[in-house]
Amino acid sequence: MTSLDGRVVIVTGGGRGLGRAHSLALAAKGATVVVNDLGVGLHGEDSDEPSPADEVVSEINAAGGTAMADGTNVTDFVGMGELVAAVAQKYGAPHAVVNNAGVLRDRMITSMTEDEFDAVIDVHLKGTWTLTRHACAYWREQAKSGNVISGRVVATTSGAGLWGNVGQTNYGPAKAAIANLMLTTALEMQRYGVTANALSPIAATRMLPVSSVGRSMRRAAGIRSILP
Repeated sequence: MTSLDGRVVIVTGGGRGLGRAHSLALAAKGATVVVNDLGVGLHGEDSDEPSPADEVVSEINAAGGTAMADGTNVTDFVGMGELVAAVAQKYGAPHAVVNNAGVLRDRMITSMTEDEFDAVIDVHLKGTWTLTRHACAYWREQAKSGNVISGRVVATTSGAGLWGNVGQTNYGPAKAAIANLMLTTALEMQRYGVTANALSPIAATRMLPVSSVGRSMRRAAGIRSILP
């Protein structure tokens, strides 16, 4: 990764797991990082634990970097628009967004409820679209004003979205749709100097089920947890 001095990046789900790794890596290369994380449990429930976003920000600042925490829900259309505007006002134009926030509601299709389906689609798909939409609108206006834009959109997809997975008729389709969202965004935004890409990582975070399948995936990948 080249130097990111002067770049401003918003990372959703940036307090734990892959999002935390993204935030720390970006900051280590000189980027100013906005760590967005609600601090909820794996299934979206309220948590009494210390704010993971605040902890990551403290770690970045202690290492000499620059970061701020944000607790806006990625499904909040107005709120995410306000976040992009606030970041632009505080730090200048945001240069990249990393869409990583996610929750799980695993259940077999015959038992899954409408709420369990909607919750996962909302956070993964709508949450990715919402921040991407507002960032792209900002970059488009900047480009139309004559500014040179080099915007970057990154989103986390999953093998479950590419090949399917038992118990994830909500999560899998959401992740498949995210890949398509990045393809379409790339086509629409290339004229403004914006790229969009989806990553499909394998990492032993809390999103990987603690099951025989999850354990097999961990062994096959030869990976360790990136959780603190």
